[in-house]
Amino acid sequence: MRTNLSEVSTSPRILGRYVRDESIISLPEAIHKMTGASARRLGLTDRGLIATGNVADLAVLDPSAIIDRATFDNPQQYPVGIPHVMVAGEPVILDGKHTGARPGRVLRLGE
Repeated sequence: MRTNLSEVSTSPRILGRYVRDESIISLPEAIHKMTGASARRLGLTDRGLIATGNVADLAVLDPSAIIDRATFDNPQQYPVGIPHVMVAGEPVILDGKHTGARPGRVLRLGE
C-alpha cells in the first residue's frame, strides 16, 4: 500500500505538539480545521462532519498519546495514538493494524 507519509504525519504533529504540548490551538478547533472546514472549502458536502447521510470517514485517536514519529533521517514512520480508522464506513485500521481494506477513492473538487 502506498501512502503519502508526509500527510499521515501532519495531523498527528498538530494534535500532539500544537494542541496537547504547546496549547496553541484547542482540540475541537484543530479537529474542525482538519475536517469540517477543509471539506467545506473543497465543496465536499457529504464529508467533514458526523451526520446522517454523510460518508463515514472517521479516526479514533488518543489525545494524550497522538504524535508523529517521522524525522528527516527516517521519514517513513507511522504516527502513534490512532488505533482505529474508517474510510467510507469500512475499517482500514483496527487496533493499530491495517486491515488490508482500501475503500478510499480520489475526490474531485465539489464532489
